[in-house]
Amino acid sequence: MPTLLVVQHQADCPAALFGPWLREGGVELDVRRVDDPAVVLPTLEGYAGVLVLGGSPGATDDEVAPWLPAVRALVREAAERGLPTLGICLGHQLAAVALGGAVDRNMNGQTVGVTPVGWTDAAASDPLFAAVVAARPEPVAVHWNNDVVTALPAGAVVLARTPGGEVQAARLAPTVWGVQLHPEADRPVVAAWAASDAEVHAARGLDQAALLDAVEEAHAALAATWRVLAQGFAGLARSAALPGDGRGASLSEAS
Repeated sequence: MPTLLVVQHQADCPAALFGPWLREGGVELDVRRVDDPAVVLPTLEGYAGVLVLGGSPGATDDEVAPWLPAVRALVREAAERGLPTLGICLGHQLAAVALGGAVDRNMNGQTVGVTPVGWTDAAASDPLFAAVVAARPEPVAVHWNNDVVTALPAGAVVLARTPGGEVQAARLAPTVWGVQLHPEADRPVVAAWAASDAEVHAARGLDQAALLDAVEEAHAALAATWRVLAQGFAGLARSAALPGDGRGASLSEAS
């Protein structure tokens, strides 16, 4: 089967729900833990697409996370090759910076928990997100982020915004997408993030138990929405893996 290169930044930010959904969509996953100094990212020869997961570093925190320049270079290579590429949270921010955008702290503060998704008109005709919009015109998603994309790369298209107006999903290049939300996350994943932020949230008076309960209560709706995204991305990767099918050109034309 076609293989996706999956970039994982840390143990508590796995592909989680996205892994089985992508495999259901007909692709295999080659997961590389880039926080391991022994791991070297491969070239993209032979891969059908790239998935860059989330993590706690900022998109330009190269001193803290010295593997980030290689990940940004990987995104640029994927864009040049026309390979389907999806960035989640930090992955979204890295892709935006790699392609000429900017990331900064969210002026509205940290976004956590289950949040509405605000589709733009462009999402309904997007090669990846059209099916998600059709399946769930008013979805919700898990967020857990301090930083946001504050400037998009040239030619990028916003596909969704949060209630506060931040970029929630975007097509950053003809075959590169990013989501600030966490389509892969369920309660066990979010619980690990909550534990890391326990002191900060206690100081803010946030009820973490309520946040986690909300994620659990929304599980069915979250899965119904974001399985469509995972399987649609797997479909783009399968098409990209077919020799001479012209998929990259058709994606460029669709944008």
